[in-house]
Amino acid sequence: MPRKAKVKSENIKVTLVKSLIGSKQGQIATAHALGLRKIGDSKIQPDNPATKGKIFKIKHLLKTEESS
Repeated sequence: MPRKAKVKSENIKVTLVKSLIGSKQGQIATAHALGLRKIGDSKIQPDNPATKGKIFKIKHLLKTEESS
């Protein structure tokens, strides 16, 4: 019987810690796509390659932590 791959059900909590003022338009759009609009906004996002790419693009504006 073949083994099933483990499905990673982890989530990432993303918090905006720096202002979007002065950021490039693409970075602002990425923050909005993550659901972050104001400093201090936090959202829980799925841990997948698409989310990690968004986080990487604006990592200098964010604080991330693992959430289950």
